[in-house]
Amino acid sequence: MIGAAGRMGTTVCTAVQEAPDLELVGRFDVGDDLGDLGGADVVVEFSVPDSSPGNVAHCVSRGVHVVVGTTGWDDTRLEALRGQLAQAPAGTGVLIAPNFAIGAILMMTFAQTAARFYESVEIIELHHPNKVDAPSGTAARTARLVAQARQAAGMGPVPDATSTDPGGARGADVDGIHVHGVRLRGLVAHQEVLFGTEGEGLTLRHDSFDRVSFMPGVLAGVRGVRSHPGLTIGLEHYLGL
Repeated sequence: MIGAAGRMGTTVCTAVQEAPDLELVGRFDVGDDLGDLGGADVVVEFSVPDSSPGNVAHCVSRGVHVVVGTTGWDDTRLEALRGQLAQAPAGTGVLIAPNFAIGAILMMTFAQTAARFYESVEIIELHHPNKVDAPSGTAARTARLVAQARQAAGMGPVPDATSTDPGGARGADVDGIHVHGVRLRGLVAHQEVLFGTEGEGLTLRHDSFDRVSFMPGVLAGVRGVRSHPGLTIGLEHYLGL
């Protein structure tokens, strides 16, 4: 486990220790020498965006599979990782998942299905105030999936007559989908996808009230990454969605 001292890392360590078919062989955090990674077959990586690419590259160079929950993987970083995997020992797999909660993955899948039926769509993501990146990885991926579905259906831009917004009230624009971020004490991880058309609205919402909600997905990733060589984006590919 890389990032073992964090809240997610601590929860993952407990989940692995409680799983009868898994063994926790190493805990690493800031300043630790990763070395041979404790002899691990699979590494779970929950660190920070600036550290994650280096951590993953270290694992890949040694042929160790990686399940990555750290966000901030833009196209440039993903392309560099693909190059590293091409030079890695055969069969090395990396899973990068914006969200490990099964309900969140279903929400993204449902949003992609609904996208072609509604003229308007916006995303609101709500998280605890210690989260360092915005919009969240889940919101950004949801927006991209929705945008792809709309494009495949031949839909035009989301209607929006806004011409003046000096304060950025309309939020971030991710592939033409507006995403709004909330940071509020007491929250963990929550997201709403709002769809609208004439006379009708549809709201999809997922709430993670505790980090244990991510553990079934993390363990599914750990168990599945060895049979998925190369780079996989999104746990849904392991779940048959």
